[in-house]
Amino acid sequence: MTDRSPAPTTPHHAAAPRSVRAAVLTVSDTRTAQTDTSGQFLLAELRAGGHEVVGYAVVRDDALAIRAALTGLLRDATIVITSGGTGITGRDVTIPVVESLITKPLPGFGELFRMLSYREVGGAAMLSRAVGGLAGQTLLFALPGSLNAVRTAWEGLLRDELGHLAFEVARHGQPEQPGGEG
Repeated sequence: MTDRSPAPTTPHHAAAPRSVRAAVLTVSDTRTAQTDTSGQFLLAELRAGGHEVVGYAVVRDDALAIRAALTGLLRDATIVITSGGTGITGRDVTIPVVESLITKPLPGFGELFRMLSYREVGGAAMLSRAVGGLAGQTLLFALPGSLNAVRTAWEGLLRDELGHLAFEVARHGQPEQPGGEG
């Protein structure tokens, strides 16, 4: 369980949707849908929170496979959460793909995630390159693959802010992206 303060109650929180369209992508060379504990945790938590799960996939640690899966999920979801491939090994290619899709970074997400992780795993938290931001009209968050890290991000950052994040994205609209996508 992550040590955190209760979510603030603001007019924006009150106006936020109670349910968002969400998708989960697991990046792994070894996991399958049956052995994907991190992805299954996210799916269960999203559903328990009343969110609509509009997509789920497990893809190998390959930039083209990750990009293809994300492109499809971004079309249908308000938020996409990935797990895996965020470390520093040669096979960890999730972050460059995610960063190439992000049009409006949320640097505070990665900073806060590493702060929470530091409390749990000490200096090893620096190995995480977790990131978040907007990819066009969709919120995109890349988490490490371990169940503990996913639980930390979910309970400490995302769970209580999903509706508020979705509200903020839609509140004044987003500028059209180059190439007419937006």
